[in-house]
Amino acid sequence: MAKSDVKVLGFSPSPFVMRARIALKIKSVEYEFLEENLGSKSELLLKSNPVHRKIPVLIHNDKPVCESLIIVEYVDEAWSSSGPSILPSDPYDRAVARFWAAYVDEKWFSALRDIGSANGAEAKEAAIEQLIEVLVLLEDAFVKCSKGEAFFGGNQIGFLDIAFGSYLGWLRVTEKMDEVKLLDEVKTPGLFKWAERFCADAAVKDVMPETDELAKLRASAPPSS
Repeated sequence: MAKSDVKVLGFSPSPFVMRARIALKIKSVEYEFLEENLGSKSELLLKSNPVHRKIPVLIHNDKPVCESLIIVEYVDEAWSSSGPSILPSDPYDRAVARFWAAYVDEKWFSALRDIGSANGAEAKEAAIEQLIEVLVLLEDAFVKCSKGEAFFGGNQIGFLDIAFGSYLGWLRVTEKMDEVKLLDEVKTPGLFKWAERFCADAAVKDVMPETDELAKLRASAPPSS
């Protein structure tokens, strides 16, 4: 399939845009990446996503697909015969992956942002404690979902890996700028090693933003989904 048949409208530092790009890479789908200026959204973006007017948008054969996790599922289904499956084949495992992906978006990222926006040492400490509680739950989810393999999805990156792993760049920025250790070899040993494997994976390493690049954006709110 030609690049012109598949386009991604996005902003490179966005973890949500990253999800779409990882999924396409896993499926070996060539695409054209159109960088958006969030301060002046393109006519194509506004036309393609008139409801939310947000990135990412996947355009496949001139048809737009919006919302990052919906895009990941679409890519998995539209190119089902190309590359490994992203979602688990078992219905229960799929339901579990979707549950934790929703939890990551609802609890994890908001808790991460709370650290950067906290006013005062006491508020920041409370935000850090809350985030670590979330990480402990995700550590348990990793043990159960991975079943002893390298990723949430087993021996390869899957749906929940993409959902959670896309935030690792912002996690690194938070660790650096707020001088806090979030992924800990003692408290979250599974996630600690998983994060290293995820970031080094061929589907991820070329689209994972540099920590310094993200740090420059820290003064403004992180990209929304």
